[in-house]
Amino acid sequence: MTVLRNNDTLVSADNRFIQWVYPGIIFLMALTGFGQMPIFKRYYISDIPGLGWLADFWITRFIHYAGATVLLALLAYVVVEFLGTRRENRKLSPSGYVRLALLGAIVLTGILFVIKNFSIYLFSPGVVVFLDLCHLGCVMAFLMVNLYCLVLKKQWTSPL
Repeated sequence: MTVLRNNDTLVSADNRFIQWVYPGIIFLMALTGFGQMPIFKRYYISDIPGLGWLADFWITRFIHYAGATVLLALLAYVVVEFLGTRRENRKLSPSGYVRLALLGAIVLTGILFVIKNFSIYLFSPGVVVFLDLCHLGCVMAFLMVNLYCLVLKKQWTSPL
Protein backbone atom coordinates (compact mmCIF):
# COMPACT_ATOMS: atom_id res chain seq x y z
CA MET A 1 0.00 0.00 0.00
CA THR A 2 2.98 2.26 -0.28
CA VAL A 3 2.21 5.38 -2.23
CA LEU A 4 5.52 7.10 -1.71
CA ARG A 5 8.02 6.09 -4.39
CA ASN A 6 11.62 7.12 -4.97
CA ASN A 7 11.03 8.68 -8.37
CA ASP A 8 7.77 10.46 -7.57
CA THR A 9 7.23 11.37 -3.97
CA LEU A 10 5.82 14.07 -1.83
CA VAL A 11 9.12 13.99 0.03
CA SER A 12 12.72 13.87 -1.14
CA ALA A 13 14.10 10.52 -2.26
CA ASP A 14 16.76 10.50 0.45
CA ASN A 15 14.08 10.20 3.13
CA ARG A 16 13.48 6.45 3.03
CA PHE A 17 12.32 6.48 6.64
CA ILE A 18 8.98 7.99 5.60
CA GLN A 19 8.62 5.48 2.78
CA TRP A 20 8.65 2.70 5.40
CA VAL A 21 6.76 4.43 8.19
CA TYR A 22 3.79 5.65 6.09
CA PRO A 23 2.46 2.23 5.00
CA GLY A 24 3.18 0.79 8.43
CA ILE A 25 1.30 3.52 10.24
CA ILE A 26 -1.64 3.28 7.81
CA PHE A 27 -1.79 -0.49 8.46
CA LEU A 28 -1.57 0.03 12.22
CA MET A 29 -4.27 2.70 12.16
CA ALA A 30 -6.60 0.48 10.11
CA LEU A 31 -5.95 -2.54 12.33
CA THR A 32 -6.51 -0.71 15.61
CA GLY A 33 -9.39 1.30 14.18
CA PHE A 34 -11.23 -1.88 13.28
CA GLY A 35 -10.21 -3.14 16.72
CA GLN A 36 -12.43 -0.43 18.22
CA MET A 37 -15.33 -2.48 16.92
CA PRO A 38 -15.79 -5.95 18.44
CA ILE A 39 -15.06 -7.80 15.18
CA PHE A 40 -11.79 -9.41 16.29
CA LYS A 41 -13.45 -11.08 19.29
CA ARG A 42 -16.65 -11.89 17.43
CA TYR A 43 -14.87 -13.69 14.59
CA TYR A 44 -12.30 -15.36 16.89
CA ILE A 45 -9.34 -13.55 15.33
CA SER A 46 -8.19 -12.55 18.81
CA ASP A 47 -8.01 -16.25 19.73
CA ILE A 48 -5.01 -16.65 17.40
CA PRO A 49 -1.88 -16.74 19.58
CA GLY A 50 -0.35 -13.28 19.84
CA LEU A 51 -3.46 -11.41 18.68
CA GLY A 52 -5.41 -11.41 21.95
CA TRP A 53 -4.68 -7.71 22.44
CA LEU A 54 -6.93 -6.93 19.43
CA ALA A 55 -9.99 -7.77 21.52
CA ASP A 56 -9.09 -5.26 24.26
CA PHE A 57 -10.80 -1.96 23.50
CA TRP A 58 -8.50 0.15 25.69
CA ILE A 59 -5.29 -1.26 24.26
CA THR A 60 -6.42 -0.76 20.67
CA ARG A 61 -7.64 2.73 21.54
CA PHE A 62 -4.30 3.72 23.08
CA ILE A 63 -2.36 2.32 20.11
CA HIS A 64 -4.77 4.04 17.71
CA TYR A 65 -4.26 7.40 19.43
CA ALA A 66 -0.48 6.93 19.51
CA GLY A 67 -0.54 6.00 15.83
CA ALA A 68 -2.67 9.05 15.07
CA THR A 69 -0.05 11.22 16.74
CA VAL A 70 2.67 9.72 14.57
CA LEU A 71 0.49 10.06 11.45
CA LEU A 72 -0.24 13.74 12.17
CA ALA A 73 3.47 14.42 12.70
CA LEU A 74 4.30 12.60 9.46
CA LEU A 75 1.64 14.52 7.54
CA ALA A 76 2.88 17.83 8.93
CA TYR A 77 6.45 17.00 7.92
CA VAL A 78 5.45 15.92 4.40
CA VAL A 79 3.29 19.01 3.83
CA VAL A 80 6.01 21.38 5.05
CA GLU A 81 8.70 19.68 2.98
CA PHE A 82 6.51 19.56 -0.13
CA LEU A 83 5.54 23.22 0.15
CA GLY A 84 9.08 24.25 0.98
CA THR A 85 11.20 22.28 -1.46
CA ARG A 86 9.21 20.23 -3.95
CA ARG A 87 6.49 22.63 -4.99
CA GLU A 88 8.48 24.35 -7.73
CA ASN A 89 8.90 21.19 -9.81
CA ARG A 90 6.01 18.92 -8.72
CA LYS A 91 2.24 19.28 -8.40
CA LEU A 92 -0.39 17.07 -6.86
CA SER A 93 -1.95 14.66 -9.32
CA PRO A 94 -5.73 14.13 -9.46
CA SER A 95 -5.34 10.92 -7.47
CA GLY A 96 -3.19 12.86 -5.00
CA TYR A 97 -5.97 15.38 -4.50
CA VAL A 98 -8.52 12.60 -3.88
CA ARG A 99 -6.25 10.85 -1.36
CA LEU A 100 -5.41 14.15 0.33
CA ALA A 101 -9.11 15.05 0.64
CA LEU A 102 -9.96 11.65 2.10
CA LEU A 103 -7.03 11.79 4.49
CA GLY A 104 -8.10 15.29 5.56
CA ALA A 105 -11.64 14.05 6.21
CA ILE A 106 -10.27 11.14 8.26
CA VAL A 107 -8.11 13.49 10.32
CA LEU A 108 -10.97 15.96 10.84
CA THR A 109 -13.46 13.33 11.97
CA GLY A 110 -10.78 11.73 14.15
CA ILE A 111 -10.08 15.05 15.86
CA LEU A 112 -13.81 15.51 16.44
CA PHE A 113 -13.89 12.04 18.03
CA VAL A 114 -11.10 13.03 20.41
CA ILE A 115 -12.97 16.23 21.29
CA LYS A 116 -16.11 14.16 21.91
CA ASN A 117 -14.26 12.22 24.60
CA PHE A 118 -13.72 15.35 26.72
CA SER A 119 -16.39 15.71 29.37
CA ILE A 120 -16.91 19.43 28.73
CA TYR A 121 -18.17 18.78 25.18
CA LEU A 122 -21.51 17.10 24.69
CA PHE A 123 -22.36 15.73 21.26
CA SER A 124 -25.80 14.32 20.66
CA PRO A 125 -26.03 10.61 19.89
CA GLY A 126 -27.01 11.43 16.32
CA VAL A 127 -23.86 13.50 15.82
CA VAL A 128 -21.73 10.70 17.27
CA VAL A 129 -23.27 8.14 14.90
CA PHE A 130 -22.80 10.56 11.98
CA LEU A 131 -19.14 11.10 12.93
CA ASP A 132 -18.60 7.37 13.30
CA LEU A 133 -20.09 6.59 9.90
CA CYS A 134 -18.18 9.45 8.24
CA HIS A 135 -14.89 8.34 9.79
CA LEU A 136 -15.41 4.70 8.87
CA GLY A 137 -16.66 5.56 5.38
CA CYS A 138 -13.71 7.84 4.68
CA VAL A 139 -11.28 5.19 5.93
CA MET A 140 -12.82 2.54 3.67
CA ALA A 141 -12.79 4.93 0.70
CA PHE A 142 -9.17 5.90 1.47
CA LEU A 143 -8.08 2.26 1.60
CA MET A 144 -9.91 1.44 -1.64
CA VAL A 145 -8.51 4.49 -3.45
CA ASN A 146 -5.00 3.61 -2.26
CA LEU A 147 -5.45 0.03 -3.47
CA TYR A 148 -6.66 1.35 -6.84
CA CYS A 149 -3.68 3.71 -7.05
CA LEU A 150 -1.27 0.96 -6.07
CA VAL A 151 -2.58 -1.47 -8.69
CA LEU A 152 -2.68 1.13 -11.47
CA LYS A 153 0.55 2.81 -10.30
CA LYS A 154 -1.10 6.18 -9.80
CA GLN A 155 1.20 8.62 -8.06
CA TRP A 156 0.68 11.39 -5.51
CA THR A 157 2.44 13.99 -7.65
CA SER A 158 3.24 14.68 -11.27
CA PRO A 159 5.86 16.89 -12.90
CA LEU A 160 4.97 20.48 -13.74
